[in-house]
Amino acid sequence: MVFMYDKELVRSILSQIEEALVKIQNRSSAAQSVTFFTDCPEGMEKLDGICMLFMAVGEGVKNVDKMTQGKLLEKYPLVDWEGVKGFRDIIAHHYFDIDAEQVYWIIKNELVLLIQTISRMIEEL
Repeated sequence: MVFMYDKELVRSILSQIEEALVKIQNRSSAAQSVTFFTDCPEGMEKLDGICMLFMAVGEGVKNVDKMTQGKLLEKYPLVDWEGVKGFRDIIAHHYFDIDAEQVYWIIKNELVLLIQTISRMIEEL
């Protein structure tokens, strides 16, 4: 039996995730190092907003995973989906423990792949 899910709803959630990721990319564009987020009032405010967007991304990914019973995300193994969902949990439940260096590293090393993958998922649905 083939599992069916609401592709339009999943596509809508993926589009929201994509929008949030592009906002993260835009809001972090001025950050040439982690000190932008730690030593500059504007950077600290950007970090807060970026973390909120990462939380929304993680929640959206959790919803997509649940709606598709894990079948969609497994088709895109280059992304650490458990890491995306786990980062959401850290932000939501341990906000005061957020490490600006970790956020900066994710932005610089994982964000482009995540945006490309979400875009591809939308196209392929």
